[in-house]
Amino acid sequence: DEAHERSLNIDFLLGYLKNLLPSRPDLKLIISSATIDAERFSRHFGDAPVLTVSGRTFPITTIHEEVPEDEEGETATYVERAIGAVEVLADRPDGGDILVFMPTERDIADTLDGLRERFDASHLLLPLFGRLPAADQRKIFRPSHRRKIIVATNVAETSITVPGIRAVVDTGLARIARYNPRTGTTSLRVSRISQASCEQRRGRCGRTGPGLCVRLYGEEDFQSREPFTVPEIQRANLAEVILQMISLRLGDPARFPFIDPPPAAAIRDGYRTLRELGALAGENRLTANGRLMARLPLDPRISRIIIEGMGLGATREIIVLAAALAIQDPRVRPPDKEHKADEVHRQFLDRKSDFLTLLNIWNGLFAADSGTPSRSQLSRYCKANFLSWQRMREWLDVHEQISRLLREHRHARASEATAGYDAIHIALASGFLRNICQKKEKNTYLAAGGREVVLFPGSGLYGRGPQWAVASEFVETTQLFARTVATIEPDWLERLGGELCKRSWSDPHWEKKSGRVLATERVSLFGLTIVAGRRVEYGRINEKTAREAREIFIREALVNRQLGGRYPFLEHNADLVDRFQEMEERFRRRDIVVDEEVLFQFYDERLELVYDRHTLNRQLRARKRDDFLRMRAEDICRVTPDSEELYRFPATVRSGELELELSYLFSPGDEADGVTVRIPHHLLAHCNPQVFEWLVPGLLPEKLLLLLRRLPKLVRRRLVPLPDAVDRILDSLSLGEGSL
Repeated sequence: DEAHERSLNIDFLLGYLKNLLPSRPDLKLIISSATIDAERFSRHFGDAPVLTVSGRTFPITTIHEEVPEDEEGETATYVERAIGAVEVLADRPDGGDILVFMPTERDIADTLDGLRERFDASHLLLPLFGRLPAADQRKIFRPSHRRKIIVATNVAETSITVPGIRAVVDTGLARIARYNPRTGTTSLRVSRISQASCEQRRGRCGRTGPGLCVRLYGEEDFQSREPFTVPEIQRANLAEVILQMISLRLGDPARFPFIDPPPAAAIRDGYRTLRELGALAGENRLTANGRLMARLPLDPRISRIIIEGMGLGATREIIVLAAALAIQDPRVRPPDKEHKADEVHRQFLDRKSDFLTLLNIWNGLFAADSGTPSRSQLSRYCKANFLSWQRMREWLDVHEQISRLLREHRHARASEATAGYDAIHIALASGFLRNICQKKEKNTYLAAGGREVVLFPGSGLYGRGPQWAVASEFVETTQLFARTVATIEPDWLERLGGELCKRSWSDPHWEKKSGRVLATERVSLFGLTIVAGRRVEYGRINEKTAREAREIFIREALVNRQLGGRYPFLEHNADLVDRFQEMEERFRRRDIVVDEEVLFQFYDERLELVYDRHTLNRQLRARKRDDFLRMRAEDICRVTPDSEELYRFPATVRSGELELELSYLFSPGDEADGVTVRIPHHLLAHCNPQVFEWLVPGLLPEKLLLLLRRLPKLVRRRLVPLPDAVDRILDSLSLGEGSL
């Protein structure tokens, strides 16, 4: 019945029945609705016969009111126009109650405020919406000598039949839930309803006598609307449908005989959600967790929370919260007692977690009594604390249903101890992982994919939001709001995110003290940085980083001698390289020792996947000797210095009986460039200063050239070219004798 509503369950059942009917000829299926798309349904079921049953109805007059403008071009709001329409209808002599359709609870409150200013006690003004306490809803059905004016959301379209309605005022608007698979958010924007919904509203006033329907939109507007409401399957999160289909082996959702197949993007999003929750593995096979999730009559995210909670010893608390999240918020705020209700609700408030606020409501019910409370106990508790008896009853029922299912699972024993904050909220975060958010400013947060969300004003965290939070849902109305929010720690998210986490590394470098190549690791989840600057061993991350760490290890630890510890092969190689590099300083040339790249290749050819001291020690132990890492002269020398060069740049200089050691530096422009002799203070008096005027044979020509350049110009002219003059002078000198 009411097949036009096209809920997920209706479409799912119709698809299932289409497959079932060929094998069940005994089964009769009747699909009914007052505003059904009969042709579409008939075609889907093989041109099934259509029966039109005319009920006992009365004629309904429909008036379309175009949206008027005042003299300044301003248009009245639909609330103001609805109030005006009610005033006109109330003056009609035919009596009967009036039903006004508004899109939101706020609009209902504003409309009732406006009507109270215009009507006295002769009219009974009543609100009607889904969250209205049952006691207030019952007022609608009670007979009254006063004329009722009921202002309702679309709950009065089909869910509740209001008796005695003779006139309807229809704004043509409703809050319609639409799930966006790209962003993973549900929007509840005020939207135009379909023609079928308009007709449903119109039909509310022709049941007990002739009716009048005033539509606050024009005939052209009506004709431009969609004929039927978009099926929920085309605007909902399909994760639960897909999970059930896999569990029941109903095949690929893309090939299932839905009347209106869901978009491919929505199916992909459903699979993605299930993989994120750990329900699917491989070729979309159910995991052990997935099989348990499929048995629970809950959103898969809630099921995932229960499974995590069982592993953390928070089963009792998580079952309570899972049941709470499956129903509407039990707190009610009667229109005439809003401030009082807020004051009473404050006793349950938890400033760190809206989930714990719900848990406090539950614990309050069970504080005085053991076992399930009686009907009268529940009623007293609800009245005293402004809670909906109907929703609290539903909460208890869902809790019992989940508990019963879990008792069949061997790990589902509730802990006697009270679970801590972390255990409860780690479990919650596991199911709402895509709803984590990081504080940007005050009540504004960054969520997955860089979206901005705002804490819902009704949250206990509003105005004092933590750095990190998780929400049960993101709902878009005037803004994208995070609802039912709790403080979380980013440290929890890396384990929960698992393979969903993205890691990047920067600044890999050798650390001598620890003997490892370290890097800075950044971990992000859905674009949010959950680890900003953690130091990690670069070589142990993966094969690629191990190869990169090996190169850094060879260059820094071995070639640049920053290994640390005592390694004979490295000491041998350092001595060998130093000896030949010292010759380069002496001979003032840079072509004796090979460059660092050749030294790198020497180790590169001999070492396995070695990237730190530990892996080096392991290879050395395996080889038992380090000869394979010891360099020879031919490994590091391009050319070997000859005896002539050794004569020109001697290692020592003699002064009388003293033989003094020389040191060389090849660094033009440096103060110490050239040759240096260090003479102990106590030997200074025994040295002949004339010896040092001669420098060494290899540097003497340059000194002579500089001396010649300092001669007067007239003298210098007779010696050009000066290099030739230097050669002639050297030929005539007895090196080292007397003063240069």
